[in-house]
Amino acid sequence: MDHDAVLALYDRQMRRDAPADGPGARVERVGGVVRQTAGDHGWNGVLWSGLDATTADAAITEQVRHFASRGCEFEWKLYGHDRPFDLADRLLAAGLVPEPAETLLVAPTDGVAAESAHGRADGRRDGPELPTGVEFHRVTDAAGVDLLARVHEEAFGTDSSRLRAQLLAQLTAGPDGLVAVVAMAGDVPVSSSRLELPPGRRDFAGLWGGGTVPRWRGRGLYRASVAHRARIAAERGYRYLQVDAMPSSRPILERLGFTALSTTTPYVHRPGAPGPH
Repeated sequence: MDHDAVLALYDRQMRRDAPADGPGARVERVGGVVRQTAGDHGWNGVLWSGLDATTADAAITEQVRHFASRGCEFEWKLYGHDRPFDLADRLLAAGLVPEPAETLLVAPTDGVAAESAHGRADGRRDGPELPTGVEFHRVTDAAGVDLLARVHEEAFGTDSSRLRAQLLAQLTAGPDGLVAVVAMAGDVPVSSSRLELPPGRRDFAGLWGGGTVPRWRGRGLYRASVAHRARIAAERGYRYLQVDAMPSSRPILERLGFTALSTTTPYVHRPGAPGPH
């Protein structure tokens, strides 16, 4: 995989020319910034910027004002290769707060799907084996969203009300761009994950939200969910899988053939936070 070529393709398709990620969301280019405005329940933030030392501060101030006027929290998604080199310091000065950095990992979809089909002692080529009694279930309605949200809250320790509203809106608008999956141990949800399939002639499918409740970790559920989603993405014709990986999932993904393209750090501005100074 040509690192520079794939990174340039990712920047163009998934950032500079990004589609809106849900109903009611609007993506627009304003000067040197591409942003999404989605209201209370969607993701609001900056997807891409082409700035330099002379334009960065004014662009940051404009985004703070834009989202503050709507009472929205927003995220500036800063990548390790973005410019100017001190953009992180400028965001801090404008009142944005960094959250933990993640690694942007990418892999050819066919390669992950093929790799995931190996490793069964009995020779079957149906991917990593789920623990006995566990099955994947596709989320298609509000009841499934509630199960996924339960896993998300227990796995990550965060409130899932915004995620629940966003997924319901996406499923209502049309299921083609989203595959959400819950792993069920009988009638108990133990793991969940999502696959986002951007519309149009795009090459990247996104793996999001892979989480397992604490008592079920270490049994291969995350790897199995990657394999499951890789096969779906391959069937849909997406060339690459991309993940914003946390340190806990990065080693698993790298063993499946994922390569680091960059880093990404969310810089978040909340309503009422200090403005630029």
